[in-house]
Amino acid sequence: MGSVRGCFFNDGAGVMQAAMDKRLDDEVRALAGADFSHIADSFANAGFQVRLPARGILQVVSASHMLRRPRLLLSVGIHGDETVPIEMLAHLLAALEREPRALAVDLMVVVGNIAAIAEGKRFIDADLNRLFRSERGSLASAAEAARADAIMRATANFFAGPDADKWHLDLHTAIRPSLYPTFAVVPAVALNTRIDALLGMLGRAGIEAAILNGKPAGTYSAYTAGFGAASATVELGRIGVLGSNDLGIAEATANTLDRYMRTARLEPHDVRPKVFRVAQELIKHTDAFRMAFGQETQNFTALAPGSVIAEDGDTVYRVGAETEYVVFPNPEVRAGLRAGLMVVEEG
Repeated sequence: MGSVRGCFFNDGAGVMQAAMDKRLDDEVRALAGADFSHIADSFANAGFQVRLPARGILQVVSASHMLRRPRLLLSVGIHGDETVPIEMLAHLLAALEREPRALAVDLMVVVGNIAAIAEGKRFIDADLNRLFRSERGSLASAAEAARADAIMRATANFFAGPDADKWHLDLHTAIRPSLYPTFAVVPAVALNTRIDALLGMLGRAGIEAAILNGKPAGTYSAYTAGFGAASATVELGRIGVLGSNDLGIAEATANTLDRYMRTARLEPHDVRPKVFRVAQELIKHTDAFRMAFGQETQNFTALAPGSVIAEDGDTVYRVGAETEYVVFPNPEVRAGLRAGLMVVEEG
């Protein structure tokens, strides 16, 4: 079984060779193009119920109604230029395609913004990861709105099944470098939904920091948390060109997901992410919005109490009474959207 770097768990098989052969390259291209035809046939022939509710959405569930298998949702490409997760997941699925009966969970895979992936862009009209909500305002007519609707319908169907553990990891990469190259954002609804189990899984997956966001959000992970899923938006390094990524950044995540899909178990693990919580959101109200630092600023850069963070006309954002760390600073977003988060470290 091939992988990109390191060893994905494979029933004790050990180290796998680097994925340099054409077959795996084709599999990466197939996933990026939202083509599940081969893997769907493999699972169907192994006796699973396979559904393709929309292009780029695959659901594989046990044919037995007597089993209460965990339900795992993995999504990639919600932003079209975030390619590390696409490559990583393509290799995980390729391995399962060759051993379909090894799948021990009910699985849903979503390839998000297919058009943006094809063009190597973050989005076409609007950020898809702001549209998983009923109220969309001026974004209601964006090309991505219809895609969000299709994903939401399929997701609601998948998580409406028998009571079982539900998981969702929405896999991304960050625009800018980060003091914690792997980190996650845990949405408000998920804070009361198996948070200890979720932090445990993130720790096993090599995620170095977790941000607890108590603010409402239109993100995919916030939407799935509403179904009782242990959900997180997971950042695996930085954006890159499809096929040229160093997947070492995602090795621990790949190992953890491969093992979980094959065993439906999480082994004990003592290491957990460093935990932060959101202190304030930076909302860009007008095109006059300006941040007090440059584009080279890394995620989790510390700002001293009282420091100016950004200005937007008469609105001035300042750090509060304790040190805050800036995450996702992006002054180029549309007016009305979030231009960054300020987080504080949990005690």
